[in-house]
Amino acid sequence: MSTSAGTPAAAVAPRRDRTHYLYLAVIVAVAAGIAVGLLAPKAAVELKPLGTGFVNLIKMMIGPVIFCTIVLGVGSVRRAAQVGRIGGLALGYFLVMSTVALAIGLVVGNLLHPGAGLHLTAATKAAGAKAAAGGSGGTVDFLLGVIPTTLLSALTSGAVLQTLLVALLVGFALLALGRSGEPILRGVEHLQRLVFRVLAMIMWLAPIGAFGAIAAVVGGSGWKALTALLQIMFGFYLTCVIFVVLVLGVLLRVIARTSLFLLLRYLAREFLLILSTSSSESALPRLIAKMEHLGVSRTVVGITVPTGYSFNLDGTAIYLTMASLFVADAVGRPMSISQQISLLVFMVIASKGAAGVTGAGLATLAGGLQAHRPDLVDGVGLIVGIDRFMSEARALTNFAGNAVATVIVGSWTGEFDRQRSIAVLGGELPFDEATMLDAQEPAAAQAPAPVPAKLSTVDG
Repeated sequence: MSTSAGTPAAAVAPRRDRTHYLYLAVIVAVAAGIAVGLLAPKAAVELKPLGTGFVNLIKMMIGPVIFCTIVLGVGSVRRAAQVGRIGGLALGYFLVMSTVALAIGLVVGNLLHPGAGLHLTAATKAAGAKAAAGGSGGTVDFLLGVIPTTLLSALTSGAVLQTLLVALLVGFALLALGRSGEPILRGVEHLQRLVFRVLAMIMWLAPIGAFGAIAAVVGGSGWKALTALLQIMFGFYLTCVIFVVLVLGVLLRVIARTSLFLLLRYLAREFLLILSTSSSESALPRLIAKMEHLGVSRTVVGITVPTGYSFNLDGTAIYLTMASLFVADAVGRPMSISQQISLLVFMVIASKGAAGVTGAGLATLAGGLQAHRPDLVDGVGLIVGIDRFMSEARALTNFAGNAVATVIVGSWTGEFDRQRSIAVLGGELPFDEATMLDAQEPAAAQAPAPVPAKLSTVDG
């Protein structure tokens, strides 16, 4: 077989993956940022816009990525009931896992008593009051906030749940149109390729963003300010590791017969990106692309991943209960077992108030305590200084939880190609870092029939 120019197809050299240099550069940038933060803290704080700018560039792409993924996933299935079944299973799983994460946080918090021995100052109380002022609103405000102002404003507001709602409506509308909606589906496929190409270009700025973000946080906090609070940080990190390995790892092995450690290795670059930016949203588009490449159907990925970023906040759940116990011990008003159980039930709801808001853990904690135990709000100021470091563990745990949830929901619904996943995790089918899409052929060249729910040749 030869190309149109007469050149043998076998002679065409495969595209070389140069993105490993990019992530080596991210590691170097993180080390350099730490060094600058320690040696020149005042100058380092001024570098914060570099990290903020990079994260904002990624956020700029989240709306289009989620919209394209969900529209293609929902619009190409043959039965609307399948979408409802996937969504119901995903939401049920998220509720159970959030409750488990909250319970684990309570158990570890009771064992460590990390807040004992600390004392509140006037400045600390003021910081706690400020955090409470930014707390999340009530349930009604949360539900009304899901509805966008206009159909298109959801794609520009940066609100994940609003984008999710609009994409579902458009997807179901295309499903109802049948064959007359196929040209629109092919157009969305072309748009998805454009979006992922732009995202791949933005990723080359990751070293600059990582350098600015790390330098600013080290320069602003330093290491001396952390010594008195290392216990809560260590306990929180340890609890997150226990949850991911013993809970998520066992579920993944039993339900999907997949190794957690192989999955985490497959997502290593995304974890590095989250660690350097302290935002799990920065890796959301890449998670969508990688889960489809792994063998989870487009429909499951399109519904589970965006919904999980709003409702499956395992790391945030652990943080809320451990931090609440920390504050209660620090102010000398420890909670009884009945109060802790009541707090757990309350936080199951309050944790959903952080939906789609990067770094909202502290505000959710303050808002939850203000509604449940107002006498503890002043103690939130004790955590303000280390919240940035704890937010990294929250983001990493949230990301791992959503990756595992996607595979598990795919297994439950029969939408997970395990044989493909073995090849992908074994390195036989490497992820295309240049385009983040599997197929290189234009979407228009595909057959006009709707894309099946199972993994297709144009999965992105």
